[in-house]
Amino acid sequence: MKGNVLIIGLGLIGGSLALCIKKAHPNAKVFGFDVRDRQAELAKMLGAIDVISGTISEGAEDADLIIISAPVRETAKIIKELESCPLKESVIISDTGSTKKEITRLAASLKQKGFTFVGGHPMAGSHKSGITAAKEILFENAFYILTPEDSRERESAATVMEWLKGTKARFLELSPDDHDYLAGVISHFPHIIAASIVHQTKSLTRKNELLPRLAAGGFRDITRIASSSPEMWRDILLHNKEVLLELLDLWRKEMDRVSGLLLESNEEALAAYFSEAKKFRDGLPVKEKGAIPAFYDLYVDIPDYPGVISEITGYLAEEKISITNIRIIETREDINGVLVISFQTEKDRERAEECIQACASFPTSYEL
Repeated sequence: MKGNVLIIGLGLIGGSLALCIKKAHPNAKVFGFDVRDRQAELAKMLGAIDVISGTISEGAEDADLIIISAPVRETAKIIKELESCPLKESVIISDTGSTKKEITRLAASLKQKGFTFVGGHPMAGSHKSGITAAKEILFENAFYILTPEDSRERESAATVMEWLKGTKARFLELSPDDHDYLAGVISHFPHIIAASIVHQTKSLTRKNELLPRLAAGGFRDITRIASSSPEMWRDILLHNKEVLLELLDLWRKEMDRVSGLLLESNEEALAAYFSEAKKFRDGLPVKEKGAIPAFYDLYVDIPDYPGVISEITGYLAEEKISITNIRIIETREDINGVLVISFQTEKDRERAEECIQACASFPTSYEL
């Protein structure tokens, strides 16, 4: 396709979208704006965008597609700013926010002026942030939700999909209400639970100083999403508060149910409770990307000698296998330590396992 695209917000998501658009549409011109000048400069240096826009208005004026890739609170402000910009009548405006109902409501002012807004949410991410973490493969096989509300917007949604075909994402159309409910269940609510578990553990630490030392391994894994941006999750929760209040009420009832089983010492019901959970969880798609970025961890049993970690990372570096995180845990008996290496994709983890097995023959596994 030919035309001008403006990406507002050149972080991980915006930068990755820019790379995908440039690859799939070499005749298009991609403009980029970011409140952080350095991010925009890096985006230009890395080839994610063709032109740096000094202001939103400057880049929006001749844009055929505008994608707002910013936190939901900032997206609301940007929509307001776009109202006063001299836009093309045919321009399509979209966003990448984690909530859709409130953003779509705010975008009604743009629609009243005759412009087309199609809400969007790519359900993909990474443990890294910023333009330097942007990758063309970030959205591959991930669900990309679009929320058109009428026939005109559905036609525009098809155009957005064509612009974004380089993402190789799996596009899905939902209503804003349906999106927010589903995202609330599988993404927003789990972040609340993870944070609440951490808060409870922190409060109990006052009674037992050993807790922080023992809270490793599985505890770190199930609470890892609690390390996400506090400001971002504050805004997401407030935008989706009706759904989350309903889910919290259901959660209280679920916990009351478990309390009842424990009070009754109901062995059969407790076993069934965990069995049903295991069956549902084990039936979830293994290789599909979901609303919460996946962690592809590889556990490596390592012997205790100087330089063993640099030895392993050196092997991976030689094969150009990118690592997103690395740490050591020492909670298992009879071995000196376990090196936990995190990767961005399952393919990288598989390559790393093959590399380590070939070069060092250290025992590896996908679960602790």
